[in-house]
Parts: sequence; C-alpha cells; structure tokens
Amino acid sequence: MSAVSSAPEPHNRYRIEPTVWQALRSPRLLTREVLAGLVVALALIPEAIAFSLIAGVDPRVGLFSSFIMAVSIAFLGGRPAMITAATGAIALVIAPVAREYGLEYFIATVILAGVFQIIFALFGVAKLMRFIPRSVMVGFVNALAIMIFTSQLPELLGVPFMVYPLVAAGLLIMWLMPKVTKVVPAPLVSIVLVTTAAVVWGLNVPTVGDKGELPQSLPSLFIPNVPLTWETLEIIAPFAFAMAVVGLIESLLTAKLVDEITDTHSRKTREALGQGGANILSGFFGGMGGCAMIGQTMINVKASGARTRISTFLAGVFLLMLVLLLGDLVAIIPMASLVSVMIVVAVATFDWHSVKISTIKTLPKSEMFVMLTTVVITVWTHNLAIGVAAGVLVAMVMFARRVAHFTNVARDETHDTDGPFVRYTVVGELFFASSNDLTTQFEYSKDPERVVIDLSQSHVWDASTVVALDAIENKYEERGKKVTFEGMNDATIAFHTRLTGEL
Repeated sequence: MSAVSSAPEPHNRYRIEPTVWQALRSPRLLTREVLAGLVVALALIPEAIAFSLIAGVDPRVGLFSSFIMAVSIAFLGGRPAMITAATGAIALVIAPVAREYGLEYFIATVILAGVFQIIFALFGVAKLMRFIPRSVMVGFVNALAIMIFTSQLPELLGVPFMVYPLVAAGLLIMWLMPKVTKVVPAPLVSIVLVTTAAVVWGLNVPTVGDKGELPQSLPSLFIPNVPLTWETLEIIAPFAFAMAVVGLIESLLTAKLVDEITDTHSRKTREALGQGGANILSGFFGGMGGCAMIGQTMINVKASGARTRISTFLAGVFLLMLVLLLGDLVAIIPMASLVSVMIVVAVATFDWHSVKISTIKTLPKSEMFVMLTTVVITVWTHNLAIGVAAGVLVAMVMFARRVAHFTNVARDETHDTDGPFVRYTVVGELFFASSNDLTTQFEYSKDPERVVIDLSQSHVWDASTVVALDAIENKYEERGKKVTFEGMNDATIAFHTRLTGEL
C-alpha cells in the first residue's frame, strides 16, 4: 500500500456515512436513530407550542409546522441528522403579519418565504454565508436570545401570583435535571412536573388550552384566501424576505456546526433548496414555517448520536403521534412551564463569552462595535434580517478602513544615464477606500520630468483605483512630465488596460 494517501474523490466529499440504507440494514444504528427521533420529538412539543404563541397563532400551527418540516426536509435533501421545525427566530420575524393581517396572510407569507429561499439557492446565495463575519454571527445569536426573553414578558405581567413560583420551579428543575440524567430532555421533565403540581394543587393559572385549540386530526391542505394582487405582495413580501434570510442564516449556521461536530461536509445550496421546499409545504398544510433548530439538532447529534435523516423523519412522526394521542394532556400545560423553557432557551442561546470582561479587553473595538450594532438594530427593529444586514455593512466599512491604512507610498529620487527621475513604490491593496487618497501622495511640482510608479507590491482591485491612476498621470502630463507604470501583475495589467482612459 502506498505511504501517501490520495485526496478524496470530489464526488465523495459530500458522502455522509452512515447512510440511510446502511442504518436500515443495521439493527444497532436503526435503534439509535429511532430513539434519537423520539427524544427530539419530546423536546419539540413544548417549544413548538411556545413558538406558536410568540408568532401569535394557535399552538396547532406550530405543531403542524414542526411535523411537516421535519418529515419533508428528510426527503428534500437537508443536512442529515439536522432538525428543522418551527423556531423562535422565524416566529419573531413574521409575528406582525398574524397580528395585523390575520392567519390567511400569515400562511401566504410562509409560502412566499419558501419560494424566496429556493430562488436564493438557485442563485448560489448560500455560498455567500462565508462572507458574514463572526462578530455579526455573535450579534445575531445574542439579539435572538434577547428577543426570545422579552417575548415572554407578557406572560409574566398582570398574571396570577402562582405563575411566578411555577416559573421558578421550572427553572430549578431544568438546572438540576442535567446533573441527574441527560437521557430525557430537561424541558420535558420540567413541563411534566410543573403541570402535575398545578393540577394536583388546583392552581388557577393560564394554560396552553387558553391560547387556542390543539389539533385533533392530521393536517389538511390549506390554500390561503388572499387576493392575488400587487397590494398583497407589498404586504407580505418584506416579511417573507426577512423570514427567508433569517431561516437560511440559522439553518446554514447549524449545518456548519454539525459539519464540524461530525467531521463531514454538507451541501449548503442543497440545504437552502430543502429549507425552501419544506417551508412551502408547511404553508400549504397550515404551518408557520421554520428553519433548522440548533438546540434540538444538538440533542439529536451530540446527546443521542444520530447521524442520518431517519432520526429527523421520525422526530416529526413521533411529534404528531404524541400530540394527537395526548392532546388533552397538552391542553392543561401551564403557560408558566413554557415560559421557563423559553427563558432557559434564551439563556442558553446567548453567547456569554462575548460579554466577558476578558473578551471585551482582548477583542478589537471594531469587532465589538459590529456585534453591538447587530444586536441594537435587531432588537430595535425586531427584524433579524435587518440587524444582520446592518452588521455586515458596518463590518465592511470597518474592514475597508483597516485595509486602507495598509497602503503606503514611498518616494525615492535617483539618477541614471538619462538623468534624474523619481520612483514611487506603492505597497498595499488598491481599491476605493485606499485609492481615493492615492492622488495626494505625489509631489507633482517638485518631481523631475520622469516619474516611475512601481506597483509590484500592490494590486488593483476596482475601477476607482484605475481612475486614481489616470488622475495621477494626467496631473503629471499637465506639467509636461512623463509617468511610467512598472511591476503590474498580469491581473492588474488586464484590468488597467481595459479601463484606463475610459472612465
């Protein structure tokens, strides 16, 4: 056998093992996938209900959405073992639609968001995720945590006093439970115990049943009854676009995290297509849409060891079975128990390391400013897409300023057989931020008749730089002096030759 291993074949780079077929043929792997799906389904129930309430719709809307998305994404090519269902991020983005325009427009928004995601995938937008800076990602996560927490305040204000002890008990149980066992999700144990206490003691507190009717049958086809007019598009398109962007960001971030944990590679464009298709199906069956769930995915991949789409599919199937068979029990769950779950989700979502004193002292001020901008804009607008866009824009400006300072121009006056001349050596990357001041770094009047500009240690990136170089050459020609450019690399020569004198 050769001592030098060959690189993997390109078509095998995205082959993730074990495959579904391998798992079906192995009783051990299949058992692991089935149990993982059951655990995730148990964990999905309280959060699906809670996210429905955040979105301002009946709990069954979130439950149907989680079922449809988990089952459909398993067939549409989502990242193996990743859980897709109703999420807090999506609920926060599209909640205003349900509140201001009603359920019909809400469902139409979900369907349009799925269409947008498919369009994004076809144009390769998923590949642009690598250009989102880490500071923006941290800001996105922190803003999401803050918004999830603040969305629980209405359930804590103007309510019976016994709500507060129940919330405290739920938080305590979820803190202690992982220390005892991690086999059963702590949120589920908390909800069961808090609900039992409320029923046994006959506490008069708000329940899930007070929020709306739970499903008693399978989801059916739902065609939103909205006028197919430009006015309707103007209403739903901004929210659908925001939902599509936020859903893709969270899904692709989760996929990247699972890639790192499992040491595999997933197709980001395929993931975007799958998310879009799942959202469209979710809408047509009366669901609120969603995206990948980081928490449930970690339960599936890390805690349960799942690796295939079998666990994702069964999570959706088990979820629907539990709701239909135990619907009456779900209806008596106190809202206090769900509030405690969402508080824990918010705390777990927040990146506490990013606000540690040591981190603040170490992190460059520009990075911290980008993160804070993302958080403030997101919380202020209640729109994660706007916050991320603002963060990326600020990061771009900060980067341009930083890189602009790396450009230097050194002047060296010398002689040769033809007489005196001056050589300017330009060092650094030349683009709009650095080239705008380039014209001010030459001594046009003092320089001799021959001027050499050495670009061997720089690179021309945009038309702004070509305009600046033309301006420098023109200024010297106006004084009867000749400029020669030297040291351009092939790309710079081609770019400069094509645009010089044309702008």
